[in-house]
Amino acid sequence: MASPSAVRDAGTSFIGGRIPMWMPVLLGFLTAVGPISTDIYLPAFPAMEQTFHTSAGNVQFTLSIWFVGLAIGQITVGPLSDRFGRRRPMLIGNALYAVASAVCAFAPDITTFSIARFVASVGASASLVIPTACVRDMVPDRNAGARMMSQLVMVMGVVPILAPMLGGLVVEFVSWRIIFWASAAYGAICVALILFVLPETLPYDRRVTLSPFTLVSRYVTLIRDRAFASHALITAFSTFMSFSYLTAAPFVFVQLFHFSPLHFSMLFGFFAVFMIGASQVNGLLVGRIDSGKLLLGAICLSVTGGILLVAVSLWSAWYAPPAWHPYEVWLVIAAMLLALAPTGIIFPNAMMGALADHPSLAGAASALAGTLQYVLGAVAGVLVGQFSAVSAIPMAGCMCCGAILMFLAGLLRPHRQNVN
Repeated sequence: MASPSAVRDAGTSFIGGRIPMWMPVLLGFLTAVGPISTDIYLPAFPAMEQTFHTSAGNVQFTLSIWFVGLAIGQITVGPLSDRFGRRRPMLIGNALYAVASAVCAFAPDITTFSIARFVASVGASASLVIPTACVRDMVPDRNAGARMMSQLVMVMGVVPILAPMLGGLVVEFVSWRIIFWASAAYGAICVALILFVLPETLPYDRRVTLSPFTLVSRYVTLIRDRAFASHALITAFSTFMSFSYLTAAPFVFVQLFHFSPLHFSMLFGFFAVFMIGASQVNGLLVGRIDSGKLLLGAICLSVTGGILLVAVSLWSAWYAPPAWHPYEVWLVIAAMLLALAPTGIIFPNAMMGALADHPSLAGAASALAGTLQYVLGAVAGVLVGQFSAVSAIPMAGCMCCGAILMFLAGLLRPHRQNVN
């Protein structure tokens, strides 16, 4: 096995040249820390409520704490990676995540668990934001970058399929604490991969100084840039739509449509499979079709799905005769699929569009875009929770709203963008 210094020194040798085939797999594995930590412990909520002798609301609040930590962590770790390189902040972040996850595993009360969960989310934020910056470091061309991002999405996409099922099996047969011991092990594996395998992708001559003034001015520069702002908003509203689905889907399908937890997990995976498939179609088409056109086409499909979902939900709730009610669930699933599947195309193209004009600020740009995503994701969760859970209409309305806002942000995109 190569030494850490050897890996570090070899790190930039392939930039501008041939990228190893294992690099997207490695970056996708590292990025999956965030999604797996979000999804895998959701089935454990009732068991945690009993263990800690607390309310369901307090346990659910730990998910909000997780999102807050991710938002705060991303907006700080991105500029740090522009200053100190990609490997060091990601190494420290994953070590912090591993240790804090272990504390979650043996936490004696909900307060200790919540604090440890926040610390873990700050650490995990490094792996959410930095791999995207690594792609921008290695692949200056926007279309090639979108293709590589599609490969990352494929690796990341396996997580939403497996995580809820694995979490449910753990809760069914052993203690929920095993989930967090497994999370700690995952973090430790990531530390080893960063230390011995991941090369440094940001050369010393491209690193920038870091001070409070430069940090603020960097974000102001990005916000004022039309290309960055429009593409970052597209990724954020895409997350708003996805989190509306994540928040409301358990009620809609388990309580309203009477799915069993296992069948709901299978449906969860079904949607994820189509998102992964869309990302792979994107990888095949980018370069043959301009990534901006692919992005706009995918957004239009998502808007169509959102509008159909609202129409089906309203029709079923107010107008459909009783004989049609058994078919409602299939119409809802079909409309949701049309709305959600295109996100596999939207995310890689919008993210690379946000980073395309800012190679020296790739870490900060990725961080700001990621922070916007999780802020709007949290807003979606709160907003959906404000409505009475008596039909699929609140979920449909919020998902459609996110899709339409994506479309409006897409209209703000400049016609031309520098790609180097």
